[in-house]
Amino acid sequence: MEEKKVTWLELFYDLLFVAAVATATHVLLHVEQGYIHGEYLLKFVLIFIPIWWAWTGQTMFINRFGQDFLHQRIFMILQMLFVLIMISSLSVDFDQYYVSFLIGYIGLRALTALQYLIVQKFEQSERKKVAVFLGTCFGIGIFISLLSLFFDSWIRYAVLYTGIAVDMILPILGHNRLAKLPTNTAHLLERFALLTLILFGESVVSILAVIQPQKGDWNTILFAVISFVLIISMWWQYFENVEKKVNKSIQRAGQTIIYGHLLILMSLSMIAASIKLMFLHEVHYTFSLYFVFGSVLLYLMATTLVFHQYRFEEHRLKVYHLGLFLGILAVFFIVNLILIVPSTLIIGELAIFFMIYARVTTT
Repeated sequence: MEEKKVTWLELFYDLLFVAAVATATHVLLHVEQGYIHGEYLLKFVLIFIPIWWAWTGQTMFINRFGQDFLHQRIFMILQMLFVLIMISSLSVDFDQYYVSFLIGYIGLRALTALQYLIVQKFEQSERKKVAVFLGTCFGIGIFISLLSLFFDSWIRYAVLYTGIAVDMILPILGHNRLAKLPTNTAHLLERFALLTLILFGESVVSILAVIQPQKGDWNTILFAVISFVLIISMWWQYFENVEKKVNKSIQRAGQTIIYGHLLILMSLSMIAASIKLMFLHEVHYTFSLYFVFGSVLLYLMATTLVFHQYRFEEHRLKVYHLGLFLGILAVFFIVNLILIVPSTLIIGELAIFFMIYARVTTT
């Protein structure tokens, strides 16, 4: 398959979306009486999904049809304006900013759908069919979401996310059709890896912004150092796999990479938030354990799913490897549940886990 390089405009595009993800992650820092209430966890998910899906939509268009032409650059620049509108509308008080958020989201998705309908005029055979299929599918989802303007209260959200769900499900149902025009796997992995890399960096910066040690405050310094070791271990495991262990010549519809990274990116945000909350001691000990270990478990399962599908056969992990990782997490979790241990030690345990995870999956 022809090599496709990531453009500078794509990287600029990513930076805006990472800002949106950071805003969504901030929702997880709303603590009441030592807990993140289910309302905020749900809002985090509901805010995160449209951000990820809007980014994914444009990325997939570029993957299959992008040529870095002038008109495609203009489309991306226009999308950035809608990203800014969407970012400025992200809030836990969603009702107040609903219309502006919807304008940002619909604008992004409409521009992506329009690009498919334009490019199909210049394509033939399967390429034309795929462009028409995706442009039509996304148009249906956009229309349903747009109908939410005519409703109030919870009904408008139900209609909005019904449209998003249709947007996401129709390509899955059309998997066989999309498989006839497979993604450029190398480019797709690179795009998601770059977004993940920027999110790793944002996690480090956001954690350091909270952890501000005073002179001689060695406990805080130690917490910061171990938190960095944890994040760099996660980075090592992810990028060593992307770079050396996956077969980039595999030609598929790419849906495992796409939907698997929703969970990877969400769990990264959750891990970053849990580190901040543990340092600030704003949540109850038991809740912090469930939250951070649950986030790590989600990350483990998501990365296992994504990389296993694309690994070279000789590098594919066995069931006992997964058993090992789950066993280590279970032991750490149970010990911490029985014995109340400092937050620094919990972060240290997770750093050890990710070092083992990186070692086993990259050798």
